[in-house]
Order: sequence, then C-alpha cells, then structure tokens
Amino acid sequence: MTKRSIRFGVTLPQIKRSWEEASRAAKAFDQLGFDHVWVCDHVYGVPAPQIPILEAWSQLAAVAAITERVELGTLVTPPFLRNPAMLAKQIATIDQIAGGRVIAGLGSGWFEAEFVGTGNRFPSLPERQDALEEQVQIMRMLWEQESSDFDGKHFRLEAAACEPKPARRVPILIGGSGEKRLLPMAARYADIWNNPAGTQAELGQKVEALRKSCDAVGRAFEEVEVSQQCTVVIALESATAEAALGKASKIYGDHMGKTIAEHGIWGDPDQVVGHIQRHIDLGCTSFVIEFFGRDTVEPAQLFAESVMPEFR
Repeated sequence: MTKRSIRFGVTLPQIKRSWEEASRAAKAFDQLGFDHVWVCDHVYGVPAPQIPILEAWSQLAAVAAITERVELGTLVTPPFLRNPAMLAKQIATIDQIAGGRVIAGLGSGWFEAEFVGTGNRFPSLPERQDALEEQVQIMRMLWEQESSDFDGKHFRLEAAACEPKPARRVPILIGGSGEKRLLPMAARYADIWNNPAGTQAELGQKVEALRKSCDAVGRAFEEVEVSQQCTVVIALESATAEAALGKASKIYGDHMGKTIAEHGIWGDPDQVVGHIQRHIDLGCTSFVIEFFGRDTVEPAQLFAESVMPEFR
C-alpha cells in the first residue's frame, strides 16, 4: 500500500461571521494550498439558538462556486436533521457545482436543542447510530444505483433516484470516537475517520481501536484516512504563541484548554512542525484545523508558508 501524503484542512468562518468573511477566507485558503475546508453542521449556534450561524450545506454550495481546488466537507452531518435521500441529492448537486470536491462528513449528532427546537426526533445514542448506518447505506445506494429501495428501521426508500450523480465517488467521513459502535462503523463504511478535538489526547488509542475494527471486518487499515480535528495556535515567536495559548485555554475552558496545551498543536512554526509530526507518528495523515484568532487567514498564511512545506 502506498504511503499516504499528509493533508491539511481548515475550518471556515461560520459562527457569528458574515458571508463576506467566510467567502474571503475560503478564497484565501484555496489559494494558500490547503487540501480541504470545513464547516460544522449545526442549525443553532452552540450553545444557544440565538447565536448566528450559517447553514452548513448552503454555505458549502456557495463556497463550491467561488473556489477551484479545495475539497469541501462538514464535521459532521447527523441523521434526523435531514432526510438522507434529500441530503444525498444536495451533496450530489454541490459536487456537480464543485467539479468533484465534496466530502460527506457524517456523525451521530449530540446537540439535542437543535433537533427538538426544529421539530425533529432526538432518540438515544444507539438509535442515532443505527440511523447513521442506514444513512450511509442510503446515500451510497443513491449515488451508485439508478433506482434504490430501502426498508430500514428509521428510513425507507421506494424506487428512489438521484440524478445527476455526483461528479466523483464522494468520500465518506465518519466522525466520532466511540470504540464499541462508531469505530467499527467507520471500519466498514468510511473513507476517512475523524477523531474529534475532545479526544485528541487519545488519538493513539483510537487509531489502534480503528485498526482492530478494520481487522475484524477484513479491511485493510490503510484504506481509511485518519483525520484529527484540532485547534492550532501559531505565531512567529514562541512567546507570542504561548500568550495566545493562554487566551485560547480560557475561551475553550478547562478540559479543552488543557488538551490544547498538553496534546495540541501550538507554538512558533518549528514547534508546530514538531507537534504535527507527533500526531503523524500516532497514525494521523490529515488535519482539520481551527486556527485561533478572529481573523483566521493571517495564522493560516503563516502555517501554509512555514509549516506545510515541511510535509510536502
């Protein structure tokens, strides 16, 4: 199996941000050479519904039309907020607009308020995981077959069609860290598995759990791209980065602040290179980065110019 190249992605402005900010950043990230850009799939800003947030797939449709090379994805789209057949149609259309650059980022969901507030079911986690597995199966069927029938516990199709098909075989990302159900599901269905920022400190353990899950289903572990969601704090000088890290820790709270400081990616460019290599040594080959700061283009440019060349 050919060794995977290291890929870098970055989150787009979305929460408390205007389309002007988001579009400017999307064009910049595309030109800077990042491999993919991401939005979170929430219809409410976390933690309250009054917090403004751009809707994920609508934003990606617009980004598809103004960029040329970056891939586009969500972390992550859950079942029950959208009908899976309609979601498959949306993604196929956006992929046509993008010329084959969409990644379908899927997960179980967790923010109960946005489900209940918009009139959708929010069943137990095992039920959401059952529905997630059905959603993956339905989307693949619609993208690959002329006509699809499906009779599941949560969703049903009858001679359903999706035309035009996506411009390419859409990679499916499954995000989450549950070792009993989520990682085995990723081993069966995912092209990419994403480890959430909350379990960044456990990356090595989760990679080994995914490897065992792949062995159990008879799939080569190397077929699944390992992705890490992470905050990156970078500055030209180490002291400046350390000061920004202190601010980030206060904003993100005790748990995430400690994770970023002890297991995350921060510092001057040389330090950041070292932290990234540590993640690579644990099995990570792709990074979904949230750059710390109001204007994320500035740190993204520093990262692109001083860090990414070390891995290309």
